[in-house]
Amino acid sequence: MRQIFLDTETTGLSPENGDRIIEIGCIEMVNRRLTGRNLHHYLNPERPNSEDAVRIHGLTDEFLADKPLFAAIVEELLEYVSGAELVIHNAAFDLGFLDEELRRAGRAPLRAHVAGVVDSLLMAREMFPGKSNSLDALCRRLEVDNTNRALHGALLDAGLLAEVYIRMTRGQESLVIDGLDTEQAAATAEAIDLRAFALPVLAATADELAAHEAALADLDKASGGKTVWRAAMA
Repeated sequence: MRQIFLDTETTGLSPENGDRIIEIGCIEMVNRRLTGRNLHHYLNPERPNSEDAVRIHGLTDEFLADKPLFAAIVEELLEYVSGAELVIHNAAFDLGFLDEELRRAGRAPLRAHVAGVVDSLLMAREMFPGKSNSLDALCRRLEVDNTNRALHGALLDAGLLAEVYIRMTRGQESLVIDGLDTEQAAATAEAIDLRAFALPVLAATADELAAHEAALADLDKASGGKTVWRAAMA
């Protein structure tokens, strides 16, 4: 599976009111492995940044003045993402801006060019309901190093998102050998007869049993005799 982790930086919050994309960062992953084939562009938005936006990403009007227009990189972008699954944090925001830029360029919305879009923010809200699920919060929760993220940057954030996504999607399916397609993975799993394995059972020693009972007794004492397992055993 080919996945693209995508992030943008913008002049403000509303493409409907004329805000534009000023940075696009994309990280490619194939079969859950980063390929190093990434895409990154700063863009001239043809309008001033808002002060609030500059405080977030640090990209000034002067820095962006000599950068290419979106129309100059649209072909490269569409070729790069073609047929891939996009993973975007708060996808509605980025897609709103990208679709508006594509409309200006006379192109179809981004979903028409890709295999699908996964919103990692919605995934995180299902996994961690009631908690903060910003990219920074997920990095802290999932132990992804984001110490270099003093300011937002599209390529940096796309890379952090890739690491966060891998940790959020670890599960039984990750035990399948990387690089195998679905049919190969199924054949590999079927070839293993688990009945051939004899699992050893290690019994606790007398000292270990005594130490365990002592620990349970301490817990029972600390709870005032309200430990559930004691009542169940009785």
